[in-house]
Amino acid sequence: MPAPMKTLAVAIAASAAAFAMADTLYKLIDKNGKVTYSEEAPKNFDGKVIRMDIDPNANRAELPRSSRDTGMLKQQLDATAQKDREIDALRARLDAARGALSNAKDHPGPDDVQRVGTKSGFTREVPTQEYEAKLAKLEEDVKKAEEDLRRAGGKP
Repeated sequence: MPAPMKTLAVAIAASAAAFAMADTLYKLIDKNGKVTYSEEAPKNFDGKVIRMDIDPNANRAELPRSSRDTGMLKQQLDATAQKDREIDALRARLDAARGALSNAKDHPGPDDVQRVGTKSGFTREVPTQEYEAKLAKLEEDVKKAEEDLRRAGGKP
């Protein structure tokens, strides 16, 4: 089937579907001007008959929200936005705590480790008590930040 014929066939099918969804009423005007409506076309009517196709979806309207509803919706949106900001701040705090812990583990300072040797000349690094306490505090900061984020409804 040529492309123009396909297009025509699709257009006809679409318009038929539109009419199938529409309701049909008939406006009847008799010789005295009296108007009545009918769902069926009259057979022997001595006046004017006007077919009216009505799309039931075309006449939908939304009622405006009351100011009370609008105020409540605004409060809910404000509360949600506040909670989102709080969760974002807690995530930033957690990221900073994790970064500080990772940095301290990966790059100990010169005062954080001592070199301990053996008689054969072999040396190894041993963390100082202060460095171990520093790492313990940083790990505790990470755990506290994770817990605060969980309590606020976020995922660590």
